[in-house]
Amino acid sequence: MTGVDTRSVSRDSLFLLADLRLEESDEVHRVRVRNLSDGGMMGEGSVRVQRGYRVKVDLRNIGEVCGSVAWVQDERFGVAFDEEIDSQRARRPAGSGAMGAADSYPSYAHRAPQLPDPATLRKV
Repeated sequence: MTGVDTRSVSRDSLFLLADLRLEESDEVHRVRVRNLSDGGMMGEGSVRVQRGYRVKVDLRNIGEVCGSVAWVQDERFGVAFDEEIDSQRARRPAGSGAMGAADSYPSYAHRAPQLPDPATLRKV
């Protein structure tokens, strides 16, 4: 790992506890969330995961989020979420449930565009 951060998605450094479940298991593991963005998180804990594992993470004020393990290093791991979340909601006090105007609409800032309909494409 280099000291240069080349990612374009902003992340919030924080310390939250979350419950993580491997998608094929009912066992719940408590993990520490070290940083969080709309598209993923870095977690830390004694749960043994491997790159590619499917997981469900229960985040405060957000709920259960599905994703895939993108990388693992010692007890830390990265999860890429299937759908973007509003990561700022996790910073609010637990159970606040107060939604502001910004929470009314989902964030599409870093979402990939929809694939075109093959029926509408033409050969060039």
